[in-house]
Amino acid sequence: MASSTAVGQRYWPFLLTCAAILMITMGARQCLGLYVSPLNTATGLGIVSISFALAVGQFVWGAAQPVFGALADRYGSERVVMIGGLMMAAGIGLTPFVDNQWFLMGTLGFLVAAGAGAGSFSILIGATAGRLPPEKRAFAAGFINAGGSFGQFLYAPLSQFVIASFGWVSALLTVAATTLLTLPLARVLRASPSSTAQATAAHASHPGPTGLRAQLREAMGNTSYWCLHAGFFTCGFHVAFLVTHLPGEVQLCGLPGSVAATSLALIGLANIAGSLSAGYLGGIYRMKWLLFWVYATRAVAILLYLMAPKTAATFFVFAVVLGFTWLSTVPPTAGLVGKLFGTRHLATLFGLTLLSHQIGGFFGAWLGGLALVNTGSYDWMWYADIALAALAAVVNLPIRETPMHPRIATA
Repeated sequence: MASSTAVGQRYWPFLLTCAAILMITMGARQCLGLYVSPLNTATGLGIVSISFALAVGQFVWGAAQPVFGALADRYGSERVVMIGGLMMAAGIGLTPFVDNQWFLMGTLGFLVAAGAGAGSFSILIGATAGRLPPEKRAFAAGFINAGGSFGQFLYAPLSQFVIASFGWVSALLTVAATTLLTLPLARVLRASPSSTAQATAAHASHPGPTGLRAQLREAMGNTSYWCLHAGFFTCGFHVAFLVTHLPGEVQLCGLPGSVAATSLALIGLANIAGSLSAGYLGGIYRMKWLLFWVYATRAVAILLYLMAPKTAATFFVFAVVLGFTWLSTVPPTAGLVGKLFGTRHLATLFGLTLLSHQIGGFFGAWLGGLALVNTGSYDWMWYADIALAALAAVVNLPIRETPMHPRIATA
């Protein structure tokens, strides 16, 4: 009882801190599409080269999360998040001084992406899950995810304002400075006796393989886990394509940059509602059905966008609808991983699904640039979005929402 009371007292402060960290790391990373055009004008590197660097960053962000997740599982989340904040600040701060593609790959492709991965979903949700009872985990994941969405809502217009007022270099340096705020926030993630006791109790209620290697072997042999990977691949493809190339799509339609910034902000704002809704509904309905409807909604939304006149109002409505589903896939996906395998290695196992997410993100960012250069439009990317969203909706249906060790886990 004392342990439960202690956890309850730290529940909201801990969640708010995790949401604030994700607000910074996601917001700073998701606004980088606004800098593609000015970076191209200043450096002459070309849209394809810049898109490729951002595509590499999408992959590195995903690849970093299981690595940092394993480090967080072993050494604690505080150190991992602090390292990530320093990497992000260095990467974003050095970007205005790039003069070749390899330099750009090192800043946006590695430092920013890996640093954001160290302070992203798998580490923060993994740190939270072990401290909370099972019935609160889906909502907690949704709440933390909403913090990331608020970051996009905040950073996009802030970046656009500073770009318009003081130039893109000042805007990037401002964003770099804000990432250092994750350092003091990370102190709240330091493990406490109550959280350690909670994590031990959670693991005891879901026995199975205790070592990371054994847990990985079990997960890799589970069909439902691979279905989650397949769906997340599509999610990453969508998100990376839009974050990187929505400003370019707006420009092709003859609309001002403020429409792109507002659209990105609306996506983030709408996903606050989407994330909280997904987290709440994950405690009531089967999570695989939530994933089905999220992906199906995306397919319909993109189809309707292609049929609509390309006005500012169309982009705003499209942003709100798509934003509601933007990263609302995270709470049910994280919830299913925890439900299947427990929370002991959740940061690592969920981090691996995010690696698949970012492999999709690599192709979404990179192929978007290739499509524009070779065809003069993003039409084929939109068609691919629709097809992948439909497939992702279907691939989640075979998921079995039962723990790997049900008789003991539900006792």
